[in-house]
Parts: sequence; C-alpha cells; structure tokens
Amino acid sequence: MSNSVLRLADIDATAVESLLARHGLALQSVADGMPIPGSYWGDEEAGIIGHAVYARGDTPVHSLLHEACHLIVLPPQRRAAVHTDATDSIEEEDATCYLQIVLADELPDVGGARLMADMDAWGYSFRLGSTRAWFEQDAENARRWLLERGLLTPDGKP
Repeated sequence: MSNSVLRLADIDATAVESLLARHGLALQSVADGMPIPGSYWGDEEAGIIGHAVYARGDTPVHSLLHEACHLIVLPPQRRAAVHTDATDSIEEEDATCYLQIVLADELPDVGGARLMADMDAWGYSFRLGSTRAWFEQDAENARRWLLERGLLTPDGKP
C-alpha cells in the first residue's frame, strides 16, 4: 500500500458528491479517526451500505470509486440490500474495476491515468501486470458487460 495515492481530502468532495448523485448514491462523510461503516477492508478503505458510500478524508479515491462502482453495477433491488460486501461475481468485480477507471475521468484532478497508477501503487493485481495493460488490452468482457446493462455508451462514456 502507498501513501502517495490520491485521497478524498486531496480532491473536490463536491464533485464526488455530484458524480455519486448522478448514479443514485450519496457520499457519507466519516470523521477523521472514526471507523468507516460498511468497509470490507477496514482502515481508511471506503464502505458501502445500501445507496451510501462512506469515506473519510484519508480514504483513497480509488477505494471510494471502487466501492461506489460496486453499487452502480448492481440492479436497484440488490443495491438496497448491500452492506459491506457487494458481490461474489467475477464479472461484476471486473465491471466495477473498469467503471471506476472510466468514472475517474469525470472527477477534476483525478482522471483515469492517475487512478490506474494509484490502483497499481495500492496493489491491485491484473494478469497482464498493470491496471493500464488490463484496461487497454484485456478488459473487453468488462466493457461488454457494462455496455449490455446500459452503464456505458458505445464510445465508452458513462
């Protein structure tokens, strides 16, 4: 894990709130030093409960987007029941990773390239060795999955 990744405190939280709201989600701020509700990994990692994404200022942006995307890829009836662990499906996990990179381009001062670098620094693991290689060369199934569910346009936009 790396301390050099972008954290929620490093970016415009209002832009994050707006992005999440477009997908029917709410950002719930957690006070510094307090446990994050719904966090699968604990520590500073984002948490999810229902339609809410929980984060502190020290929460990595990649974690916040990853957990938000877990909720976004779920049908509304499943989303409402989520607490901490959103999926056990490889297809949904891949779609979540893909979508978090795409959505990073929607946030000022983040962008997909920075998010992929942060994912690598944090220890995400892809068989081609890097997040960028996976995204550009090996993520067609994830892209197709998102397209089929109307979560991406044919030109790759959310």
